[in-house]
Parts: sequence; C-alpha cells; structure tokens
Amino acid sequence: MEYENADQPQWYVAHTYSGYENKVKDSIEATVEHRNMQDVIFDVEVPVQDVVEQKDGKKVVKEKKLFPGYVIVKMYMTDESWYVVRNTRGVTGFVGPASKPVPLTEEELKKLGIRRTTYNIDFAVGDQVKVTAGPFEGIAGKIATINADQGKMVVDLSMFGRDTPTELEFDQVEKING
Repeated sequence: MEYENADQPQWYVAHTYSGYENKVKDSIEATVEHRNMQDVIFDVEVPVQDVVEQKDGKKVVKEKKLFPGYVIVKMYMTDESWYVVRNTRGVTGFVGPASKPVPLTEEELKKLGIRRTTYNIDFAVGDQVKVTAGPFEGIAGKIATINADQGKMVVDLSMFGRDTPTELEFDQVEKING
C-alpha cells in the first residue's frame, strides 16, 4: 500500500462497532506496548465531552462520546501500523476513500479540540513563573513538569503556606526573570 509519507505523525479516524470505542482504544494501546511500537503509534483517543444533566434536582456530569463508533489514532501510517489498527477486534476500517486512510486536517483537529500545534517555549522545569490568567492570577510558583505536546505544565503554586501542584496552560503564565 502507498501512504502519504509525513515527517510528523498524523491523526487518523478508525471506525469501530458502536460501544466498542474504549475496548478498541485499550486493545490498540496494549498491542503498541506488546510490540514496542511507541515510535509509530503515539496516541489513541475517544473524543468525549462533559454533559451536565439535572437528575432529581442535582446536577450530574456525564461523559458523552462525541462520535460514537469512532476512535482517532495519532500515528505514522505504515503497513505495520495500518495492520495493527485495522486488525484490532472491533475495528471495521479506516475513514477514507476505498479504505485508504486519510489524515485529519489541522482544521478538523481544532474542531475536535485536539491541538496539533507544537510549542516553542522558553520554559524549563525549575523556572519561577507567575500566573497571568485564570483563578490563580498573580500567584507565583515553580515549574514541576512540562507537557509541550499539550501546551500544559504543572506548577507548584505557593498557596496557604504550602506548594500546590496546579496544571496550567502555557499562555496562563509568564517567566519571572530572576
């Protein structure tokens, strides 16, 4: 099979039997682990959103699948990765013409709430930062971890006399030059 050879892994959509989405996600992740394919298949997602419902006068938050019957997989499309996903129990095929997988576009990813943007950041673990937006605005802390793929970091914020690990977006903090 001939695939578009991208220098970056792409997101592809796999069709599943309805109700099998989480089983498919778990199976693909287990196969990736078992076959040591972490450098080919990077992520498997079942897009969900929180839905707030009123039940007996109480608000209940339920997770609802955005696209029942589909999982999205971030991977390099190779014969082996295609085979692993396509032959996972519960997968009926890839989305694309004649079952030729077509990667999601940047615009489609944004609509799904998935960022493909990579961040060039001037932050490092251990840096002192100040929160510039959100409920913790004005509080300073030290960066504990950085997740450049998701544009997030965990900052130990000094609150109530102790450090509290808090997940923040990159655009919510600025570096304190010291």
